[in-house]
Amino acid sequence: MNKGQRETFTTRVVSTAFVTLALAVFKPFGLDALHWQAYLHLGIVFLLGVVVCMVTDVVLKYVVKMPRSYEHGASYIIRRNLWFQLINTPLIAFGICLYRHFVLSDRVENNHLSWGNFFETLLIIAFCSFAIGLYWRFKYRSKYLAMELEETRQLNEQLMKSQAAETTEQPAEDVVLTGTTNESVALQISQLLYIEAVGNYVKVCHLRDEKAHTDMLRATMKQTEDALQAYQMIVRCHRAFLVNLGQVEQIVTKSGSMLLVMKHTHDSIPVSRSNMAGVKEAIQKV
Repeated sequence: MNKGQRETFTTRVVSTAFVTLALAVFKPFGLDALHWQAYLHLGIVFLLGVVVCMVTDVVLKYVVKMPRSYEHGASYIIRRNLWFQLINTPLIAFGICLYRHFVLSDRVENNHLSWGNFFETLLIIAFCSFAIGLYWRFKYRSKYLAMELEETRQLNEQLMKSQAAETTEQPAEDVVLTGTTNESVALQISQLLYIEAVGNYVKVCHLRDEKAHTDMLRATMKQTEDALQAYQMIVRCHRAFLVNLGQVEQIVTKSGSMLLVMKHTHDSIPVSRSNMAGVKEAIQKV
C-alpha cells in the first residue's frame, strides 16, 4: 500500500468513525433500547461503512473514471470528493437499512426495510457526511491551496511559452468577422483580445493603433466561434466569452475558480467550470 492509498484508507476510516460516533451519541433506529449491545451493532456498522467507502472508491475509479490523483489539481480533488459523497451517502444509508431490516428488526420495532426508514437513514448520514466533508476540506485546505498555486504557476509558464512561440512562428493574419446584418469587423487575429456575448450582439474587443477598441456585431457566439475555429489560440472559456490566449497577461485561480486577466485592458475574463479543462488543454497544446 503506497502513501496515497494509506492516506485514502485513513481518511475513510476516520470519516466512518465520525459517523459511528454520532450514531453512538444520538442512538437512532431504537439503538438506545439495546443497551450495551448497541455498541456491538455500531461496531459492525463501522466495518460496513468502511467497506462501502472502499466500494465507492472503486466505482469512482472504474465507472465514473475519476481516480484519486493530486496531479489533476485542487479543483479536480474537490469535485471528486463531491462525487464521492453523492455516491457514498445513499450507499451507506441503504447498507444500514439492510442491516436494520435483517438484524435489528427482530430486536427493535420499526426497523423493517421501507422508504420511510431509508429516507430517515439517508438524512442522518447526509448530515454526518456534510459535517465530515467540511472537516476534511478545512484540514487539507493548505494542501489544496499549495496545489492550486503550483498548477497556476505552471499554467502561466506554459502560457508565456506558447505566446512567445506564437509571436515568432506565426505571421500576421487578417480575419473578417461578419454578423447577420451588413456590418463586419476586419482585424488581425493576433490583435483580437476577446469576444463577449451581449444579448443579440457580440462585443469584439481588439487592438487598434495599440489601444483597446470595441465593435458590436449582430451575431451569435456560435457563429463567431465557428468563424474562428481554425485559430488554436482562440478558445471558448465561458458561455459568454471567447478569448485569445495570446493576449492573456496572467491566469489567476482562487478557490477552484479561474480568471484570465487580459493585456492592455486588464479585464478579468471568467472561465466556467465546464470550460476549465478545455482552456488548460488548449494552453498545453499551443
